[in-house]
Amino acid sequence: MFLRKQNIFINFINGLVIDHPTPSNISYLWNFGSLAGLLLLTQIISGIFLAMHYIPHVDFAFISVEHIVRDVNFGWFIKYLHANSASFFFIIVYIHIFRAVYYGLFSNPNEEVWYLGVTIYIVMMLTAFLGYVLPWGQMSLWGATVITNFFSVLPFIGFDAVSWLWGGYSVNYATLNRFFSLHFFLPFVLIVFVFMHLISLHAVGHGNPLGISLFTLGGDFIESVSFFPYFIIKDLVGIILMFIILVWVILFYPNLLSHPDNYIEANALATPAHIVPEWYFLPFYAILRSISNKFVGVIVMLLSIITLYFFPLMFRVAIISSTFRPLYKRCFWFFVVNACLLGWVGGNPVEFPFYEIGRCTTILYFMFIYSFFPCIASLETDSYAYETLHEN
Repeated sequence: MFLRKQNIFINFINGLVIDHPTPSNISYLWNFGSLAGLLLLTQIISGIFLAMHYIPHVDFAFISVEHIVRDVNFGWFIKYLHANSASFFFIIVYIHIFRAVYYGLFSNPNEEVWYLGVTIYIVMMLTAFLGYVLPWGQMSLWGATVITNFFSVLPFIGFDAVSWLWGGYSVNYATLNRFFSLHFFLPFVLIVFVFMHLISLHAVGHGNPLGISLFTLGGDFIESVSFFPYFIIKDLVGIILMFIILVWVILFYPNLLSHPDNYIEANALATPAHIVPEWYFLPFYAILRSISNKFVGVIVMLLSIITLYFFPLMFRVAIISSTFRPLYKRCFWFFVVNACLLGWVGGNPVEFPFYEIGRCTTILYFMFIYSFFPCIASLETDSYAYETLHEN
């Protein structure tokens, strides 16, 4: 019985990472999924070591972080590894998402893969927000106050919901303690979703730059090679390059992606001049601030995230890769520029011209998703795409 179970496990791993048939034409852009998984493991391992010395109490949290950096052997490296690998995690995931949109890897038969990927992204955002509060600097305190106050827009129960989240009438010891517990727990939830994502991906097969299935023809695999050793080597190249850049940032620019105000201990009596979240939340923060009504702003901001779930519903075509859709390709790059502008606006004060630019880019964000992309998908029909495919 034991040997049979062992053989089942070995066959599963073999089919997952060794003999799994993989399109021979995928590029280094397909490395980012494995890079994201490795960064998740880095976050979990470094987080466990940090948790050994961290004290989730408003009187000691900031001091405990300073103790880790100054007194614990290699604590400075572990702390900056944890902080910067979180930023790298989001960079990798954003590239991974944009690559999927560019090559149409959210359409049939990859809908389940896409839905699980979006769920992973949302859990990541929640985990990152909880972690941002733990250093207990000025941005930690006031960022937590601003974000948790979003729940006050709920009808009838809004203020009670905020008090429940805080564990009192302000962000305090109870808030920090429960945020620490959830921040420690959610990465293991992420691992479960990542395994589901991988299993779903291997069930339907890897996508490719052509945006069409190269796998089955009469039930046989075609135009594919085994995952090992061909793509393991590609992944190793990406992993080495990523860690060279990550270590270089840790050693020479450890605070490059952090806000300087978060190195000031939290003070409820001194409000920072400009409260901003971490850089990876800035596009959605810009959407929130572009609408003067708080309730509408929160709803629109949440919709801007949840709308990622609707991508497979809006593109019902066999080939959606921008390789054979020139209009879609141009529209995609305008969408990327617009998303970057939103991030830039989110990091600036709510004043002229940033407020006006934020409103315009917010409108464009939703127009791209609900108007431009679907219209272009209907204009560049499957027959048009197949003609372009044969011409190339």
